[in-house]
Amino acid sequence: MKFDGYKSLPGILLLLAAIAGIFIIIARVSHRAPQIQPQSQSTMKIISSAFQNRQPIPRKHTCDGEEISPPLSWSDVPEGAASLALIVDDPDAPSGTWVHWVVWNIDSHAESVQEGVVPQGGIQGITSAGERVWGGPCPPSGVHNYFFKLYALNIMLQLPLSATKADLERAMSEHILASAQLVGIYSRK
Repeated sequence: MKFDGYKSLPGILLLLAAIAGIFIIIARVSHRAPQIQPQSQSTMKIISSAFQNRQPIPRKHTCDGEEISPPLSWSDVPEGAASLALIVDDPDAPSGTWVHWVVWNIDSHAESVQEGVVPQGGIQGITSAGERVWGGPCPPSGVHNYFFKLYALNIMLQLPLSATKADLERAMSEHILASAQLVGIYSRK
């Protein structure tokens, strides 16, 4: 078999590029946060009196207003829930998903939270801004989607105050009884 480096080099380079691409995809997938799936079908619901699902979040709750958390209420928390956890994030952020609020160990008997208040019993974790508070929507451009994700858990979590969304997701991944989601949108004018 004769090797003709001149004619085979483009084919070899193409093959090496394809192999490198496969390794990059595998590396990215393996570093993603775990997929959060409830252990059973959920009928749990979460709503806000400030905005409807897939509708604009009022300015008051954003960086352009008072930047206070919106009121939320939920229902149909399953029996056996020991606590609730709440994650609010924006997957449309240019640098990747931006976390606006992380709260765990919310009282499983609570049914709502008023605006500007931490949910009853809740412990706040670290947001993408590096703070342990609600960080209101503040998109640099365009319309962004803000996901309010509520989880019913069968345990109370033992997390440090420095816990992030990723830490919370890992800790609760095997303990989710049900989940609910509300999406608000916001764009700066």
